[in-house]
Parts: sequence; structure tokens; C-alpha cells
Amino acid sequence: MGGQFVRSFLEWPFATEDSVVAAEDDVRLLVRASWQPDGRARPALLLVHGLEGSDEARYMLATGILAFNAGYHVIRMNMRGCGDSLEMCPRLYNAGLTTDLVAVFGWLAERVPRFAVGAFSLGAGLTLLTLAREKQRLPAACAGAVAVCPPLDMSLCADALELRKNWIYQMRFTRSLCRSYRARQKLAPERHEKGRERGITSLRQFDDVVTAHYGGYGDAEHYYRTVSAGPRLEEIDRPTLVLGTDNDPFIPYDSIAHWPHSEHVRVEIVEGGGHVGFLGASKAPRFFWAADRMLAFLHAIDSL
Repeated sequence: MGGQFVRSFLEWPFATEDSVVAAEDDVRLLVRASWQPDGRARPALLLVHGLEGSDEARYMLATGILAFNAGYHVIRMNMRGCGDSLEMCPRLYNAGLTTDLVAVFGWLAERVPRFAVGAFSLGAGLTLLTLAREKQRLPAACAGAVAVCPPLDMSLCADALELRKNWIYQMRFTRSLCRSYRARQKLAPERHEKGRERGITSLRQFDDVVTAHYGGYGDAEHYYRTVSAGPRLEEIDRPTLVLGTDNDPFIPYDSIAHWPHSEHVRVEIVEGGGHVGFLGASKAPRFFWAADRMLAFLHAIDSL
């Protein structure tokens, strides 16, 4: 939470072009691109936010600013209905919508010769799942990824949020999710039952009553088993960095450390980064050194 406070007034300083990417059915995804002025031959970095985030999430801005200054095109993706895309797509998002990410990958591959993905929290889990589940559909332009604080075992992470010490995170997530559901229900009452979110007090309960119900899962546990990327790290065939911390309040150390993975995946668990906090000396604005580590890894990929 310290990182969020330090970065609270960070703003995006570069020109931005909004585009809408059509995914399945009537799903429309808002992506915001900042292109380098000397043409499209440079590599791009696609950024994917976490739970209840958007393209304006401060970790997205800090990372994007560093990447743009390093010469990357920067594309900030909004999941379904997040940020300014709510009215264009009042649909629920979840950690298993790999087809949405594939659609954005395809859109980006038509515009740049190569790109990497930088993703955070829930978006990091979605990215890893996409690299595994959809690897036959990935464009050749997708060169690799960095997943920061991914919930590789969604059930363990939901359990961690239940701990008394994490009450403030539980409350903030739950209130935000219920508020977001009400906004979607108001815009698309034919899709969302009024009042379904009433009485929900935990993330697991929300996923049981709302996410699983509308996402086609039997219950929260079925949802968690299906979308957790940990068991599928062995399937990833693109250079990938999984960056976790030893003191993440709701992504336990063991939920990242114990999974076997392919030779293309590197797992780093660092000291004291919290949950997407990473406060420390950095070239990225507002002391977000996870962005520095992300770019260092991407620079080491030959194809970038």
C-alpha cells in the first residue's frame, strides 16, 4: 500500500491513441497506445492490469513511462468493462478469459514486428494462462512476458485474504467488486441480476456468487482450479519471468515457489516487494523497481 500512496499522483505524459479490439460475441476491449514517433519498427510492451485496475493503475503508468523512455511503444489494455471502457462493454471480466488476450495479441501483431507482455496480479495470472492454454494461437510477434505477483494458485490466494491481518485488502477488493457489479448491472440489466452482490463480504464469496455464476463455472473452487496458471507453467514456450515477493500479503510464497516450470520460465522471488509495491531505487518513476527488472529481462531476450 506504500507504493500506491507514493505513486498516487502519477499521470501518463505521452500522446495516446485509443482503439477498440473486438473479441468474442459483443466484447469490445479498450486499448490505449502510445507510439514512438519514428515509426512502428520498434518493439512494443503490452501492459495488463490487475483486479479492479485499469490502464490508469499507477504500476501501469510507472512501467509504461520507463518503457516508453527506453524506446518501446506502450499499449495499456483494459479488461472487460474496466476504466473508461465500462459503457462500451459492461461485461464481467475474470482470470480465465484468455480469448480476450489473444484478440489483443492479434491486433498488436498487425501493427508491430514484435512485442512483449508486462502484466500484474490478476492480469499476470491471465497472461501466464494465455501463454500456456493458447500457445498454438499466439502470434510469432509475441516474444515473451513478465508476470508480476501472479496468483498462481487462486484458491490459496483467496484463503490468504481471509486472514485477519489482511482485512483491509479483503474489504477494499470486495467493496470495489460489488460496486463494479452494480455499475454493470445498471448498464446491462438483461445480463446481470439485480442485487446478486448483496451480502458479499469476501473475494471468495464474490467469485462463488458472481464470477463463477456468470463465467460458466460451478462455484468459486471450480473457477480457481480452472484458471490458476501454476499447474501449467510447464507448458509455456516463450521466455517468461515470474516475479514474486517473499512478503506479498495475499500471494503466499509457496503458491509461487513450488510449481515445476519449463526451461523458458524463470521464477524470481525477491525480498520485501509486497504486492506490486517494489518500493526502492529505480529508473522508473516513483521508486517502482519492478519496472526496471521487467525491462532488464526483456532487453535480454534476443528477439527484442
